[in-house]
Amino acid sequence: MTWLSKVFERNAEGLNWPRAVAFLDAALVPMFVFWAIGHEVYLLSALFGLLFAALADPGGGFGHRASSISVFALVGAGVTALAFGIGSDAWGWLMLAAFAVTLVAGLAVAFGVHRFVDALLLNTWFVVAVGFESSIHGNAHVTSYVWAQVLSWAGGAALWITVTFLWWLLRGRTDQGRPFSELPGDTSRRKLTRPLIVFAVIRAVVIAGTVALAFGLDLSYGSWLPIAAMIAMKPSLEQAALVSAQRLAGALIGSIAAALLLWVPASESGRNLFAVERGLEVVALVLLMHGALIRFWNYALYSAAIAAGALILVDLPQPSDNAAEGYRVLWTLCGVGIGLSVMLLAGLLARRTAGKPPQQA
Repeated sequence: MTWLSKVFERNAEGLNWPRAVAFLDAALVPMFVFWAIGHEVYLLSALFGLLFAALADPGGGFGHRASSISVFALVGAGVTALAFGIGSDAWGWLMLAAFAVTLVAGLAVAFGVHRFVDALLLNTWFVVAVGFESSIHGNAHVTSYVWAQVLSWAGGAALWITVTFLWWLLRGRTDQGRPFSELPGDTSRRKLTRPLIVFAVIRAVVIAGTVALAFGLDLSYGSWLPIAAMIAMKPSLEQAALVSAQRLAGALIGSIAAALLLWVPASESGRNLFAVERGLEVVALVLLMHGALIRFWNYALYSAAIAAGALILVDLPQPSDNAAEGYRVLWTLCGVGIGLSVMLLAGLLARRTAGKPPQQA
């Protein structure tokens, strides 16, 4: 019960309604745009671009915020193009790309902790986008173009810049704090020490390996394997264990909630099906809004909200069977296990190396 209480421990100061409402107001724009043009397959990219741009917002003067978010959006557009461009290719290319993206993300700590967090966000988006492209590739009923996915991502990020501009005008052109002030804001450069480089390389190898397993073995919904491993790999083993447990609990809750909701359109057709699908997209948007609300209130419940919202958006273009949620939880468990095992072995190896007496010349 003590461990369970830690998993669901809540931080009363972590709730932020203004942030959640701002995200919901902004996210309604791409939703209605894609409803109007009939291309809901691009909604996922737009919403992740919006959410991650908000997470990467450094605060301060509008000029500084706009330039920083623009750079983040530009790099994210490149990551989006890479992910959707190779998402249907052979698993070997996916493995090499995952290794390169994860390694660069790990080494981004040299430019400050804030930019390291930004790089981890893009690293996560790369795996999500690859999994999404792989799942819809070859479906005759779903049309997806790489350039349109890139434009949707950039549009979501640009929308957040517009929101910050309007808020800046309403507040009398005064500087604003970071919308996610709980995230590190340090941008001071640091030297890439050997432990930092080793951790980045180990992390890249693990993510590349889990991508190879997921796509090389053609696992159903295998992209959950590298995502879980990525989240589980923290510098501290104790922190990694807690976050992994929260991630696993969130995946289980989110998968069950999404499965129950996705059963609704299974028996519908025609206009009823159209109405139900639009309603579920609204539900997904509200779930993502709650993710923005409770990100630092409780990570397990945040993971559940994000997982349920993303699953609804991913599954609506191509509905999955009832076994899908079981596979997702299974691969999450495997990814968590792989990440924790690697961290445990690395910790034991480091301890053993530190305990060795220096050799005589």
